[in-house]
Amino acid sequence: MSELFVPTHLIILFFLGSLFVVIPFWQIFKKTGFPAPLSILMLIPVVNLILLYVIAFSKNRPQVESL
Repeated sequence: MSELFVPTHLIILFFLGSLFVVIPFWQIFKKTGFPAPLSILMLIPVVNLILLYVIAFSKNRPQVESL
């Protein structure tokens, strides 16, 4: 009988779960004028709370339109 969570399953769940977090925050950071790769930091537990406060209380920055 196989185990429920083998290491391969845990690795796949980690990557899928991180995609569900990073992709929406990537769009939020782009729309608020922050560098989009900062969304990767949302995977770190304390840093994500700090970044949410920074976004929430920052002045609205103009959105950069790409051609």
